[in-house]
Amino acid sequence: MRTRDWPIRSKLTALVVVPVTALLALWIFATTLTFGPALDLLAARTFLYDLGRPGEAVVAELQRERRLTVVQLAGTEPLAALAEQRERTDRALAELRRRVAGEELRDAADASLEARLDQLVTALDALPAGRGFIDQRKLDRAGAFGLYNGMIASAFQAFSATATLPEPDLNREARALTALGRSRELLAQADALLSGVVTAGRFAEGEHPRLVQIIGNQRFLIEDAVADLPSAERAAYQRLTEQADFARLRAMQDSLVAADPRAVPTVDPARWQASYDEVQRQLREYELDASDGLADRSVPTAVRILVRLAVAGVLGLVAVVASVLVAVRVGRTLARRLSGVRTAALELAEQRLPEVVTRLRRGEQVDVGREAPPLEYGDDEIGQVGRAFNEVQRTAIRAAVDEVTLRRGLNEVFLNIARRSQSLVHRQLALLDRMERGTEDPDELAELFQVDHLATRLRRHAEDLVILAGAAPGRGWRNPVAVVDLVRGAISEVEAYDRVDIVDVQPAGVLGRAVGDVIHLLAELVENATAFSPPATRVSVNGQRVANGYALEVTDHGLGMSDAALEEANRRLSRSPEFDPAESARLGLFVVARLAARHAVRVNLLRSEAGGITAVVLVPTDLITDEPAPGVGDIVGQAPDRRRTVVRSRATPRPRAAASRRRRDPAPDPVATAVGPAVTAEVLPTHAAAPARATEAPPPAAPGEADGLPRRVRQRPPSARAPHPADDPPTPRAPEEVRRVMSALQAGTARGRAAGATRPASRTSPDPVPSSGTPAAGGEPTETERNA
Repeated sequence: MRTRDWPIRSKLTALVVVPVTALLALWIFATTLTFGPALDLLAARTFLYDLGRPGEAVVAELQRERRLTVVQLAGTEPLAALAEQRERTDRALAELRRRVAGEELRDAADASLEARLDQLVTALDALPAGRGFIDQRKLDRAGAFGLYNGMIASAFQAFSATATLPEPDLNREARALTALGRSRELLAQADALLSGVVTAGRFAEGEHPRLVQIIGNQRFLIEDAVADLPSAERAAYQRLTEQADFARLRAMQDSLVAADPRAVPTVDPARWQASYDEVQRQLREYELDASDGLADRSVPTAVRILVRLAVAGVLGLVAVVASVLVAVRVGRTLARRLSGVRTAALELAEQRLPEVVTRLRRGEQVDVGREAPPLEYGDDEIGQVGRAFNEVQRTAIRAAVDEVTLRRGLNEVFLNIARRSQSLVHRQLALLDRMERGTEDPDELAELFQVDHLATRLRRHAEDLVILAGAAPGRGWRNPVAVVDLVRGAISEVEAYDRVDIVDVQPAGVLGRAVGDVIHLLAELVENATAFSPPATRVSVNGQRVANGYALEVTDHGLGMSDAALEEANRRLSRSPEFDPAESARLGLFVVARLAARHAVRVNLLRSEAGGITAVVLVPTDLITDEPAPGVGDIVGQAPDRRRTVVRSRATPRPRAAASRRRRDPAPDPVATAVGPAVTAEVLPTHAAAPARATEAPPPAAPGEADGLPRRVRQRPPSARAPHPADDPPTPRAPEEVRRVMSALQAGTARGRAAGATRPASRTSPDPVPSSGTPAAGGEPTETERNA
């Protein structure tokens, strides 16, 4: 039986119940042992009056019937006295049977006495058959003598079985009285045997030796029985035997022992009979008086035993009850105190310590002394455990405070480094913008575009640090942005953007407050798709409206993930976890989970039918709106770090399928060189839509130029690079000249828009997106973005 995992209350209960049960069992056993002898003493009167007196009467009547039967068998004529004696014997037997069959005697008798009573009844049942044999003279004197001796012996065996009193003196006296009864029976046997000899006139074969043996046994039993009698009863018996009848009877026994077996006995029959009857009467009265005295003395003895038993029983019961009460009280006290320690430990581990950590992470101040009050459990071992637990909980709360302080400091370091990096990246992008505007060489412009793209990615990584620190990135938009533009902005922030295809994106818009975070989230997922798939495979992006929002799917064709890894990744994405520096390999999932939790966006990873993984981004309905219409006033937007605006024609559509509608220009422009042929028609920096020079006349609009704006065409650079105007000292211009130049530029731009509006829009027309990752619609950046 394993008790190691039992509750403490069960252990204490077992500790109490086992010894108390053992003590109660011992008390019951001792009480039973004492109560049994008391009942035996009380049963002595029952044995005397229900067995002793009726049994002694039966023995006396059987003894008389035996003597008359032997006399009749020794003579030739039946005796009338024998028939009368048989009637008296039958009446005595009927009374004995009634008493033996009574419940009172049977209840008081033990197993040994019950067996001997059954033997006595069986022996007495043989008396009628024996009488028949006697009357038919089928039995001689010896046979009849043996028949009656057997029945009387069964009676004395039953008497002996009652001498089982628990008091030694009383029990010894009972045995002595039984022995006196046996000696009196031997005397009766000698009388019956002698009566037959006198009637027959001689001793039959073997009768004299038997008579001698009976007389010897009778004297031996008397001496042995008298020795066990109490002094008073022994003195009374000695006075009884000193009478003349006892002396004459003893003298006649001596003459019978010394007589010649072949001669006629010389004893006077009348004198023998008179002495015998008197001795028998006095011995019987002595035995009956002694038996009454024995029964009377057994009752007070039994009462004393019962009184002692009652006192011992009550004291034992009081001891048992006191033991139970003390054990229960001590056990409940121990259980309550130990349960208090357990409750305090569980409360600290499950409630108080997590609550303290949560409050610390919210920035609240925590008093360690108030949050970890001392627990008083006394001065014993349990109290020592309680004091040790006090130190443990104070140490745990201090450790939690230190850990949260360390995390907060680490987040501040992340945020400080990120803000500095963002500031430098913004300045770098501004510088690149100025350099792009002033560069004429197509190769240099393409390289500047590549640097611009790297800086854009660097800005996203700096925003990762901001997200790790628990702050919000600086980019933001006031107006809704088309989903397709948002997807393009995300693709432009990925290193392998040339492997990404926008397959089908249904028209929709995203509220400006979530645009920056959704761009960042999609950029992380797209970058993971390109990083964990072979370089020769493509990554596709789809978008469609669903019942509870807008679903964007990013599908790669990589090796996929195991079931355990997929389940673990989805578990991480389903909540906004605390940043754990030990899991630096999963920063992408952490950033995605943080961004998704900020706007209640759901991200789930599934197995793709074609192999690989599909990331499903579900933007909730409250962030989805109608797609903003392109046209005048539809501002493409300013990058957070630049002061430039690109105007889109009202009639310009947003193409959403790239895989089957890529342009294949024989002479790619610098933007195509910088961005890559796979997404030339989808992701183009806004610089590609700017005119090469304000003074250049716009060329005729090509069929593919739906917006009517001129496009930069790669040209062979001159053999000798012309000096940059910035190298020359600046030439002052009059205000009128500057106004004329700007008016000419504005007029040319207006004519280009008008020409683009009159031509049918081409489905392959690219929709410019800022190389900085800014979507091609959605208004100006917020004030926070400008300050960043």
